[in-house]
Amino acid sequence: MLFRFHRPALLALMMFAAPLGSAWAQAPDALKVMSFNVRTPADTDPGKRWEDRRDAMVTLIREQKPEVIGTQELVRKQGEYLVAHLPGYTLFGRDRRGGNADEHMGVLYDSARLKVLESGDFWLSDTPDVPGSITWGNLFPRMVTWALFQRQADGQRFYLFNTHLPYRDEDEPRRVLGAKLIVSRLATLPKDIPVVVTGDFNSEPGSDTYKAFTAALGDARELAGKVEGPRLTFHDFTGKPTVELDWILVRGFSVDRFSTLDQKPGGVLPSDHYPVQAELRFPASPPTGR
Repeated sequence: MLFRFHRPALLALMMFAAPLGSAWAQAPDALKVMSFNVRTPADTDPGKRWEDRRDAMVTLIREQKPEVIGTQELVRKQGEYLVAHLPGYTLFGRDRRGGNADEHMGVLYDSARLKVLESGDFWLSDTPDVPGSITWGNLFPRMVTWALFQRQADGQRFYLFNTHLPYRDEDEPRRVLGAKLIVSRLATLPKDIPVVVTGDFNSEPGSDTYKAFTAALGDARELAGKVEGPRLTFHDFTGKPTVELDWILVRGFSVDRFSTLDQKPGGVLPSDHYPVQAELRFPASPPTGR
């Protein structure tokens, strides 16, 4: 699979623990999952440039210590920087055109705590197994990167699906089609293995896209025993969010805590979206999946 960083130099680097800041108090059997639109490095204004904000992003991730992050808008140089500065984390996923030069739905995970058993991707189109395929009137290819993970400590398994839906107001019918395709894929998975879906859905709760997803999945924010941070997630580098585009959806997990992470490490906003994070708990029964 493309965009999997396992070069020897990086593997040697990953043998050392990253310095860690404050993080949530976390139960031993909880799983911390983050969804993070990292904003592609297209901006040239001071404070918005990737070079100005990348260390703030690294600091935030180090402090939170998620087991896995579903990213959106990530390009190769951003992925390489994150892996180089987050020892222990591995990144995988093809870009939306099926190669390695465009935006990825890259999945970043802590390889000391998680192991990938299976992984792949598919496109939100009439031909989902054709890399880079575009139908339904989308401007750009839209896709899902997914994996079946196993937790190293206890063998618990879960699926993660990560996506980024089209952004225009008039794209709501296309977002609904994408949601229905994702839900149809989830329906084929073993029911005894929990599922988490991360993404920038470019729709708000209450939309038809949200309803298509939540017919089969729970909204982690609504299920959480404790909620922290603002509900709205997209702030366009203002620090004043206006819409809730970033969600975490689950099946088979209970949710201890949900947080919108509005920190500014070093006074810098890491992205134009706040990342969201859920602390998930596996079912009490032991895993019996394939």
